[in-house]
Amino acid sequence: MNVEPLSVTIADAPARVISTCTVDSLFHVEATGIRSGINKVPRPEGIKLLTHGVLGDVQGDTEHHGGLFKAVYAFARETREELARQEGFSGLPDGAFGENLVTEGIDTDEVVIGSRWRIGGAELEASVPRQPCKTFGVWMGRFADQAGLERRGPWGRRFTAYGKCGAYFRIVREGVVRPGDEIEVQSVPEHGVSIGEMFRGLAGAIDPASAKALLTWARDTETPVYTSMAKGCLAALQSADIAFEFPASLITDGRGN
Repeated sequence: MNVEPLSVTIADAPARVISTCTVDSLFHVEATGIRSGINKVPRPEGIKLLTHGVLGDVQGDTEHHGGLFKAVYAFARETREELARQEGFSGLPDGAFGENLVTEGIDTDEVVIGSRWRIGGAELEASVPRQPCKTFGVWMGRFADQAGLERRGPWGRRFTAYGKCGAYFRIVREGVVRPGDEIEVQSVPEHGVSIGEMFRGLAGAIDPASAKALLTWARDTETPVYTSMAKGCLAALQSADIAFEFPASLITDGRGN
């Protein structure tokens, strides 16, 4: 799939978190038997970000969700609102995509992998793009039914075609984040590969130059790379006949594998 990202206008405002969300009640997916934590609602008192996830949050499918690389999920409100318009919704509430942090004034898709943000008492590092799962599709189908909208086919494919996925972060320093907390960008790696670029590359073809830049940075800084990203980058380099050695010890899913 050759993906062009959806055009989104990010608010000309200070980068900040405008909503913090955790699971309300478990969502049962009949087709898979999974009891998912995708049903997120705003918590005005804030949330505590821990190394392995948000305090009080739940992942029903721990094979693909949670772990060090996917401790917290952030999504720009501007992007969610544009996606909602494209899909015919009058709006979608904060937490609708299962996000923990709803942002304003910063594009969560264009954050460079490895960038560090300070928010409230926590420090985060951008780690991996979100890949839409079956549960996400069933969940969004529920929103469509409630809004009286006709389903347009598999949600996962449409979400991917928009080229905007939000960003997962790992937690560098644990702490509490509250609505209104400013997002302070602490550092941005020079390799320049964004979460969104990697999301679109995994759906189609990863640019070999970007793959080499990302893996070189990770190797030089001894930064672990999420399994699907590392394998995708190495495959792109192999297809381009570019020899590259990358330590297997730096390839992990953050869940002990």
